[in-house]
Amino acid sequence: MTTPPPLQPLLRDQRKVDADHLKLLAVFHYVLGGLAVLGLGFLLLHWFMMNAFVGNPEMWKDPSGKGAPPPPQAFFAIFKWFYLFMGTMIVVAGVSNVVSGLCIQARRGRVFSLIVAGINCLCFPFGTVLGVFTFVVLLRESVAEVYEAAGRPAA
Repeated sequence: MTTPPPLQPLLRDQRKVDADHLKLLAVFHYVLGGLAVLGLGFLLLHWFMMNAFVGNPEMWKDPSGKGAPPPPQAFFAIFKWFYLFMGTMIVVAGVSNVVSGLCIQARRGRVFSLIVAGINCLCFPFGTVLGVFTFVVLLRESVAEVYEAAGRPAA
C-alpha cells in the first residue's frame, strides 16, 4: 500500500492558490468597476447626442419642403427617466464592485462579495464570468477559513 502525501505541504499549496485567486478577484472587481465608469461615459454621450437631435427641430425638416414633424418631446421626456435609471444602476454596480474588491483584499465581507457576484452574473459577458469565478473561489471551504481567520482578533 502506498501512503498518502503529507497533509501540511498540500495545505500550504492550497493557501497559495487561494491567495492568488483572491488577489485576481480583487483586481478583476476593480476592472469591472472601471468598465462601469466607461459605460457611464457612453451613456452620457448618448444622452447628449439624443438631446441635440431632439432639441434641434431644424435638423428634422425635410429638404424637399414637405416639412416632416420633429419627434415628440414627450418621447424624450420619458427617455430621460431611462437615462437616469440606467445611470444609477451603472454607478451602483461600479461602486459595489470597487467595494467588493476592497473587501476581498481585506478578507472581509464575504457575503457582500457573494451578493455582488450574483448581481454581476446579470451583466453579460464580463460580469457573468467574474460572478461565476467569484462564486467558485469564495465558496471554497479553504477560502471561508481564510475569511474566518481574518475576522478573528490576533491572539
